[in-house]
Amino acid sequence: MQTLQKRLEGLDVLIGARLSGAPVSLQPIPGTIPVAQVVIGGREELPIFITASDAQILCICYLWHDTEIVPEKRLELLETMLDLNPAIPLSSFGRVEGRHVLFGALSRDARAEDIADDVATLSDNALDALEALSPYLL
Repeated sequence: MQTLQKRLEGLDVLIGARLSGAPVSLQPIPGTIPVAQVVIGGREELPIFITASDAQILCICYLWHDTEIVPEKRLELLETMLDLNPAIPLSSFGRVEGRHVLFGALSRDARAEDIADDVATLSDNALDALEALSPYLL
C-alpha cells in the first residue's frame, strides 16, 4: 500500500487544471494519522483535508462551528442541510467535534484523477453551501 503522500503526488496540478488553472498547494500535516491539506487560490478560507484508511480516502472541508449558527435558526438550518444533501454531487454534510463539514469519500484504490475531481467538486460545493446557508450563520 502506498503512503498517502506518494498517492497524492501531482494532485495539485490535477486539481488546478479542474479549477481553470487556480493555484493549488498541497502540504502534509505532521501527526500519527497521515493528512494532507489542500489550499486553493482564492479559497484559502476553505482548505480541504485528505486522509486515507485501509478502505477509503476521505476529503473533508470544515465550514463553520456550532457557535456560528444563529440560535433561533438552528433547526431550520439543519433541515435545510438535510434537504440540500441529495443535490450536492459527490459531497455530504456532517459534523466533527462541533464543526459542520462537507465531505466526500472514495475507494482506497481511486486514481489521482478521481481524487482531483472529488477535491475540486468538494471545493465548489463548499462555496455553494456557504452562500446558500449564510442566512443561518452569525
